[in-house]
Amino acid sequence: MEINRRFSPEVREKMRREIFDAGGNEVFFTGIIDADGKIVSVKACARGNSNTVPVNFSESRIASVLIHNHPGGNLHPSDADLMVASDASEKAQGFYIVNNDVTEVYVVMEPIKPAVIKKLDSEETSVYLSKNGTLAKISTNFEERPSQIELVKEISSSFNDNSIGVFEAGTGVGKSFAYLVPAMLWALNNKERVVISTGTINLQQQLSEKDIPLAEKIIGKKVKSILVKGRQNYVCLRRLSEVGAERDLFNDETEIFDKIDSWAKESKTGSKSDLSFMPPENLWQRVNSEADACMGMRCKFREKCFVMKVRKEAADANILIVNHHMLFADIESRMNGAGYDDTAVLPPYKRLVFDEAHGIEDAATSFFSNALNRFRILKQMNLLYRQRKASVTGYLFTLSALSRIEDKSAEVEDEIGKAKTAIEALESETALALGRDFTLRLFQGTSPRFTTIIDKIKIVQHHLANVSGLMREIIAGISDDDLDNSVIYESKAVLRRIDAMVATAQNFVSWEEHPESVFWIQAKRLPPSIAKNMQTRGDVNPFYYEFVETPLDIAPMMNRGVFEPMKSVVCTSATITISKTFDFWKKRVGISFVEKERVKTGEFASPFPYSKNMFLAIPSDIPFPDNENFQSCIEDSIVRMIERVGGKTLVLFTAYDSLRHACDTARTRLRSSGITVLKQGEDDRFRLLSQFKEDVSSVLFATDSFWEGVDVPGESLSLVIIVKLPFGVPSDPVFAARSEEIAKRGGFPFMELSVPEAVIKFRQGFGRLIRRGDDRGAVVALDRRIIEKSYGRMFTESVPKTEVVYRPMNEILDKIEDFCV
Repeated sequence: MEINRRFSPEVREKMRREIFDAGGNEVFFTGIIDADGKIVSVKACARGNSNTVPVNFSESRIASVLIHNHPGGNLHPSDADLMVASDASEKAQGFYIVNNDVTEVYVVMEPIKPAVIKKLDSEETSVYLSKNGTLAKISTNFEERPSQIELVKEISSSFNDNSIGVFEAGTGVGKSFAYLVPAMLWALNNKERVVISTGTINLQQQLSEKDIPLAEKIIGKKVKSILVKGRQNYVCLRRLSEVGAERDLFNDETEIFDKIDSWAKESKTGSKSDLSFMPPENLWQRVNSEADACMGMRCKFREKCFVMKVRKEAADANILIVNHHMLFADIESRMNGAGYDDTAVLPPYKRLVFDEAHGIEDAATSFFSNALNRFRILKQMNLLYRQRKASVTGYLFTLSALSRIEDKSAEVEDEIGKAKTAIEALESETALALGRDFTLRLFQGTSPRFTTIIDKIKIVQHHLANVSGLMREIIAGISDDDLDNSVIYESKAVLRRIDAMVATAQNFVSWEEHPESVFWIQAKRLPPSIAKNMQTRGDVNPFYYEFVETPLDIAPMMNRGVFEPMKSVVCTSATITISKTFDFWKKRVGISFVEKERVKTGEFASPFPYSKNMFLAIPSDIPFPDNENFQSCIEDSIVRMIERVGGKTLVLFTAYDSLRHACDTARTRLRSSGITVLKQGEDDRFRLLSQFKEDVSSVLFATDSFWEGVDVPGESLSLVIIVKLPFGVPSDPVFAARSEEIAKRGGFPFMELSVPEAVIKFRQGFGRLIRRGDDRGAVVALDRRIIEKSYGRMFTESVPKTEVVYRPMNEILDKIEDFCV
């Protein structure tokens, strides 16, 4: 009997009860089938009337079959049923109609039988990293980490159960191997690709070059893994050839171009990181690969294309290592129509691991923001038409020569000229509106200051749209025989970028219609070379202005684009919780939308002896940060602490001005001490950190990105000074808008946003000190609020348990000297 072949008895009984409880009306079910195609579990997801029932698309995400009943007993599908069945078929889902007694079934669409999944044995998987496993045999300094073993089990369970796993793993737990071992075994056993997304290039390279090769030895199996970079990191051979034909037009960079050209002929990767020198950004942008300018199969260099080689490698790789930015580029493409079953930026995948997951909100916010500024616009305009002294260049002339329509080049030149004039007028008006401010948010309270700015943006938008329209008319007049010309591809890429700028400008103009976005302006300092040229011409303004549209809340987007469509997602970091709860982070990134039973969480403590090897000190006699004497006191305290430990100090600031003054004071007072004072911004980050590690008697004054990702084990770092609790700047436009949104719904922005964000950043700074088991030292916070304000407990409760010292600075200095030297 067909009904018995399709449904288990338990499932039929459950469906009968649900239909009876719904008064015999239509009920929408989702079902899961076994390897034989029989439905072995169902869930009632929606209830309707006697004629119709809504489809619960959220619940149908991972179903094998969609089912509903026809109360009248006529099981023939309606037109609406056929539409739902058609959508289901695209997801390899079946569609069934049953009667109320579930004794008859009409199969509208057959489901695809699931592949036989080989689940991980959590115990067996964890053995690889235990004292009885392979790692113990091949490692000379092996020490079993119970927290790592438990983490492996939880991650294995996340893969097995199609769960969202959120796991905090303290420094030293060994989270990389805890997710690599199960991810690699899962990929090999089930022929399913696993994507690992990280926040930093350093971690990507460590995974690719060090951790994965060792993990292969641990599991005793070879895994095909590949580090996938954005295509802009690769040289485009077609562009290189075309720029080479015009090399004499940029005499000042001819020598560097020739070096790139020679390297490209020998390089196996074509990756910018493999160059032995850093090429000027403007030159690299002329020869690198870009998706919207790629000619694909029409390119004569396609057989040698470096990007194509990487894509072929990625297509059959078990493990893909990407950064958060590339992952979100892929997710955006899939949400905009590419779907989840075909290649977009990356090959298709259903299993995802977020390492450094604490940073995905900021990464997503940055990626999904749109920005408009003078240089972005001028770069595209100059590609179309540019006049240098007596000569003119640009794609416009090639396209006009190929086009059969009436010559419109003069009109394009005129519109480009007007666009450039409009940009200058927009910048002048913006400078007046901002005055001494570096940022300005567009909302009801500031809209009067934006009136003339919006008028100027409209003019820029108008001329950009005209340029795009005229260029498209020219391209439309080119015969099919000439469509292989690379200039057409390059020009279409330029026009797509211009159209995106027009859209951003339009959103600014109609900002009140976009409550889901934050609109703001920021003043950015001109690069020294450009500033010098402008001053020569009499322009004394050292800034240019960027117009930014940022998502107010990335949580719904993350849920829709990541957590709903993926089978399993593992999120791990050393700093996710606040006061031992994951609630803040889950809400910010969209996991709060996920069904609770699908989410697993866990904390895995660091094995390092924090209580024995370090202490946290707060001077009881330091002024509060809002006191006028605070800056002078912290400058004096920093120098005295550095002198006591003989260098070996990382000083973390929340504001660059405070850093600059304190660093100047330290350099003056430590001039004859033999202590090297390093300052963020005076050299490349990598070189600064290398010097700090190698010179034991050095100190590093830093802010922003140096709160995380700094790994200095051993004697080069014995003291971390946190100058102030890292609260967000109230005037930051996105922070202010998100705070207002919380207040609108009756919340308390300070406790719901300011404090949690500050705690996570504080934890990152605190974590710079202890990087291995024998590290020893002190963290000193020059901010009494951590002790004297009620919210301060959230900071101390969120870091590893250690001694907290709240005494006058003189006593703290003595303890630092005794403990750290």
